Amino acid sequence: MLKIKISKERYKGRQSNTRIKMAQAKRKKKFFNVEIPLIKKRTQLQAYEVKELEGRFIKYDLTRILKGKATIMTLKTKVKGEEVLTSPKELRLLPYYLRRMVRRGTNYVEDSFSTKCKDSQIRIKPFLVTRRKVSRAVRKALRNKAKEELISWAKESTTEKIFDETLKGKIQRELSIKLKKIYPLSLCEIRILNVEKEKKE
Repeated sequence: MLKIKISKERYKGRQSNTRIKMAQAKRKKKFFNVEIPLIKKRTQLQAYEVKELEGRFIKYDLTRILKGKATIMTLKTKVKGEEVLTSPKELRLLPYYLRRMVRRGTNYVEDSFSTKCKDSQIRIKPFLVTRRKVSRAVRKALRNKAKEELISWAKESTTEKIFDETLKGKIQRELSIKLKKIYPLSLCEIRILNVEKEKKE
């Protein structure tokens, strides 16, 4: 008798799940506008209700906007009433773009470090390419100076400002001018910019 009872409960559970799936199938997903204030653009996401879009991560290809600089931006959604906004979480230059920028007879310099800005903990990965081959001492000097300047810049900036100035190439230009005193660069970029931890509101 016990076996029969268990099997009936399972059957009822399956029936209940089937009804839920059928009810969801009858409801059609809608498209909701998603604002990306950082680049003054709008995209769309599908959901049954707007509240389902809270905390989603989306990727946006910026290659065309940045005139061929192959970049992917990751954003996180936040629902405010009927409005869906986004905040940037990561900028990433694609490897094929970086490979194209490194020519024969040059050196590239990489680094990766975590630092604080005004409202979050971020990770910055600069990518530098020298105009000619240089010694290890010069590469080390470039790496150390870049880290020093980027940490100083981040400390005085908000997350939004950091992403905005990186997208516009402002910090890269300023950094390149400062590093020129050590050795001129053919490329000065932020390979990856990532929000590791946000400050609690």
